[in-house]
Amino acid sequence: MKTPNYHDFYQKALIPIGFNDLLALKEYESYDLDSPFTHWLFAVEGVQLPQAKIYFHWKVSIYPSNCDGDFIWKKPFYCSPIMISMDHAHELACSLVTSSKLDKLSTLNLQEKIS
Repeated sequence: MKTPNYHDFYQKALIPIGFNDLLALKEYESYDLDSPFTHWLFAVEGVQLPQAKIYFHWKVSIYPSNCDGDFIWKKPFYCSPIMISMDHAHELACSLVTSSKLDKLSTLNLQEKIS
């Protein structure tokens, strides 16, 4: 897995993981029992295109995190498909944040769910 582009990594505020979402998270192979996660870290990430001129597409990633914002970048809970527009990525991130605040993130049909 390629190292993430933290230069174009736009993190939103941490959101506490709800009870139902935490139960679902513990079902995933990527869940680390030694690092108890308490929050979701939502990020809009730039994905640089392989061309001479620097140009980005965007994706939304959700990482389990602790209350200090520590997360394991190799183990996202979700990565969206690549989007041409940063605005669309931001809109999706806001929608997912709303679902997480309602403790319903795990009930969404996330197409690119990582497990």
